[in-house]
Amino acid sequence: MIKKLFAEFFGTFWLVFGGCGSAVFAAGVPDIGIGLLGVSLAFGLTVLTMAYAVGHISGGHFNPAVSFGLLAGGRFSAKDLVPYIVAQCLGALVAAGALYVILNGSGAVDFSKPGAFATNFYDEAVYNGKAFSMGAAFLAEFLLTAFFLIVIMGATDKWANGKFAGIAIGLALTLIHLISIPITNTSVNPARSLSQAVFTGGLAMSQLWLFWAAPILGGIAGGLIYKFLLQRDTAEVTD
Repeated sequence: MIKKLFAEFFGTFWLVFGGCGSAVFAAGVPDIGIGLLGVSLAFGLTVLTMAYAVGHISGGHFNPAVSFGLLAGGRFSAKDLVPYIVAQCLGALVAAGALYVILNGSGAVDFSKPGAFATNFYDEAVYNGKAFSMGAAFLAEFLLTAFFLIVIMGATDKWANGKFAGIAIGLALTLIHLISIPITNTSVNPARSLSQAVFTGGLAMSQLWLFWAAPILGGIAGGLIYKFLLQRDTAEVTD
């Protein structure tokens, strides 16, 4: 079990350090910055690389919403849920701490603006002068996490070609970020949201509840949808 928890710790660390780090350091650089597309790819690549690096050890959740969804879908044990979430949150927090130290190595940093330090938000006009309501943010996070779980469960199904599961899952996360960075800065991962909010406080902490509730509920919905509506059973194969 300890190796599984370390795998979740390091996998979630890499997701936050690589994904949020790309947003913090590289997205807004004039002329050569990576922008929305680059940040989206960065998040996808973190999951893709860790899926192959440690996914065979722990299952490669790196996300409390994924753990809840796999539990609902019958792919994960309830006794392991809390230890996995603790390991994920610790990995995310340590990664955010490393980003914080590196960022402050360039001088004083202003974390007062919405979205600063790759935090999530709603009801704030951060991109293109558009602010999305709490309800819109909740729906986006719920739906995107539900579909993320459907992709995960489908790609890792025993009837699927498991060799390409990491690619499908990583690209799904890239697509999710392409859709929702302008809406909420994209969470679909409570650990990722927690880690950045802890270091900025203020608005990010006050809105953190949504970035736990919506992804977890969406993950559970996705797990149940796949289990009861999409998953093949032995009888279907023998017919």
